[in-house]
Amino acid sequence: MKNFAFVFPGQGSQSVGMLDAWGDHPAVLETLREASDALGEDVAALIKDGPKEALALTTNTQPVMLVAGVAAWRVWRSEGGALPAVVAGHSLGEYSALVASGVLTLAQAAPLVRFRAAAMQEAVPVGTGAMAAILGMDAARVIAGCAEAQATFGAGSAEVVEAVNFNDPAQTVIAGSKAAVEKACEMLKASGAKRALPLPVSAPFHSSLMKPAAEKLKEKLANTVLAAPHIPVVNNIDVAVQTDADAIRDALVRQAFGPVRWVECVGAIKARGVTTLVECGPGKVLAGMVKRIDAELTGAALYDLATLTDTKALLA
Repeated sequence: MKNFAFVFPGQGSQSVGMLDAWGDHPAVLETLREASDALGEDVAALIKDGPKEALALTTNTQPVMLVAGVAAWRVWRSEGGALPAVVAGHSLGEYSALVASGVLTLAQAAPLVRFRAAAMQEAVPVGTGAMAAILGMDAARVIAGCAEAQATFGAGSAEVVEAVNFNDPAQTVIAGSKAAVEKACEMLKASGAKRALPLPVSAPFHSSLMKPAAEKLKEKLANTVLAAPHIPVVNNIDVAVQTDADAIRDALVRQAFGPVRWVECVGAIKARGVTTLVECGPGKVLAGMVKRIDAELTGAALYDLATLTDTKALLA
């Protein structure tokens, strides 16, 4: 069998009915029951019926994406799928990876990510923060462009814009205050970026504006019991594998207001001898990034019974 990794998607991959293709698979039904019990609401109905606007609320998006990733993972394992050599998750997806590795139970993780989402939303009022994807420009130039854009507001200004998601060599997401993000988009396009696409999000995730949310998360995590991982987890913030509970907690706190170093995460996964990265959960966003990050790697997606069969054949 090929040496493979499982990677879990974050916000943006959600869609109404995203678990329908699993049918009534027992592992999916059990995952939905557990999450519903933990959150005190019918998660299955929220995912199946939406509406789309409800799924897009970050306090719903984060729990449902966790549930969808864990459901796919449990189907894989229940159908005889082997353990990956390593796991990771993009942003929120790191929590799904921690459940897969045994650090958190789903019953712990579901309320935790809802708390994280609420804290993030409270940190910056809706409409005052923004995010945008910068395409066709290398990360170093995006970082420099953000600094230049922020400087135009003068020393001591509260306007902030930072590079926060390093998704592939030619795609970097920026975040911060609305005016500063708009200024950076304008300046980066003028200096050669192919596109600057505003993202439909409700808060400037992973920017320094999320520090108040991180402080709340720190308190919450202090009272959360973490188990030792039985699969290595490459984290976003340090591109490191931690086994100590306090180190894992600290990384999760800093991840809330620090960048998602996904290009480096994929490199670290490859360095462990992995040749195939399987995206576990809805969509194909991460699978698509794999080839753009490293042409030597293979990306695959696991989101229904057909792709389960395909993934098993690919890894055989």
